[in-house]
Amino acid sequence: MGWGDLARVLGTHLGLGNEPLPPLTDSLVWDLRLPRILMAALVGASLAVCGTVLQAVTRNALADPYLIGVSSGASTGAVAVVVLPLAGAGALGVTGGALAGALLSFALLTALLRRTGLDSVRIVLTGVVVGQLFTALTSLILMSSADADTTRALTHWLLGSMAPARWDAVVVCAIVTPLGLVAAWLCANALDALAFGADTAASLGIDVRRTRMLLLVVTAVLTSVAVATVGAIGFVGLIVPHGARLLVGPSHRVLLPCAALAGAVFLVWTDALARVAFAPREVPVGVITALIGVPLFLAVLRRRGDL
Repeated sequence: MGWGDLARVLGTHLGLGNEPLPPLTDSLVWDLRLPRILMAALVGASLAVCGTVLQAVTRNALADPYLIGVSSGASTGAVAVVVLPLAGAGALGVTGGALAGALLSFALLTALLRRTGLDSVRIVLTGVVVGQLFTALTSLILMSSADADTTRALTHWLLGSMAPARWDAVVVCAIVTPLGLVAAWLCANALDALAFGADTAASLGIDVRRTRMLLLVVTAVLTSVAVATVGAIGFVGLIVPHGARLLVGPSHRVLLPCAALAGAVFLVWTDALARVAFAPREVPVGVITALIGVPLFLAVLRRRGDL
């Protein structure tokens, strides 16, 4: 297909009076490729913003939704809604279950860190433990309640895949992601202060507890919507904020939109690589982000002097 064919498909669906292409070609672009690209961009932006916010709130350069267990909790909530006889297994029901799981995992994390606080480096180690707990719960739900076909489909989905992206899910993400970005951007000054510690932020007149809770809820909502749609995709929230910070500096008023744009571009191209690298077999995009993210994670550890 050429650019002219693509323009004809888009023009037809936008009501520009273009001559329509054959149904198979039209469906290939409009029902498969375009929702997938838009979903990858939205999810990449969401995860990058989540990572940027968490790294400032916790003052930990290694914080991201995947490493601190939020993605695992969201996965457990989404799988529970799909597999168990719970109310509402539709798109909104799965998103609600993912949100409940994300909030529960973060509540458990903060409870375990109540003595050392969110500023402690222990948040990553504790997050790994919480993530493993919810991963085990997800496996338990699948093994005890799901049939073979459902287990196979959900296992592939949990690795992170853009293949299920459809217009209804894109619409949900297109509403939630900009709202989350705006909410985080409005707290940019607070994030700058929190990056220097809770005491510094409090001395500047910021309600640290309230701001933290607001930002953590925003992070949980963005993560849950992403996980409910495409599964748990790791390391985007870790890699992208560091790259964006090197380009534009630490000011969150500039960093947040830059990280969102970089996350969108990164995940679109990563998904394209996952789709064509081993064609005709498609690799889950979460596998590719992990292969890219692990070396960079080790580089961050070495730079911090922890390795």
